[in-house]
Amino acid sequence: MPKVAQAYLDARRKQIVEAARARFTSHGFAGTSMADIVTESGLSTGSIYRYFTSKDQIVIAVCEQGTEAFPTALTVEAVNDFLERVRAMARDKGHARLVAQIYAEAALSPALAAIVARQLAEMRTAVADLIPVDSPSDAGQIAEAFVSICSGYSQQLAVRGDLDPAPFAKALMAILQG
Repeated sequence: MPKVAQAYLDARRKQIVEAARARFTSHGFAGTSMADIVTESGLSTGSIYRYFTSKDQIVIAVCEQGTEAFPTALTVEAVNDFLERVRAMARDKGHARLVAQIYAEAALSPALAAIVARQLAEMRTAVADLIPVDSPSDAGQIAEAFVSICSGYSQQLAVRGDLDPAPFAKALMAILQG
């Protein structure tokens, strides 16, 4: 029997995760069964279970895909562009609704909480590394507030829909400028 190429296996796994992401976004974690993921993916039940033994493992795989990248600079333009990308992902792909579900589920799942905590720490570090301040503790505090406002903007998008990022960008710049 010929061995299946790793690229093929990776593509099937990605297909399952993307199908689950789409279903979770539209129906929530609780409203999605393994059978729904099978249907959404177009693969067989056996194919799904070859890669994941449970829906919880798929939820974790969706979460591990990461978050949108922070700006590479903390300028007015870069922050505005970043928030516009967050807004577009919320509007076009339902990303904010998915993130809201992930945060809620992380409050109950230690495995998911660990992933979310790691991702938030990475975001804070990325922001802190861009802040030109003398004291690392100041950078850490500023990064904490910056990430919190960005998270809040995403949560607002999940609940309120297409939301103007301008007040959030203004608040972020006020934090950065002291």
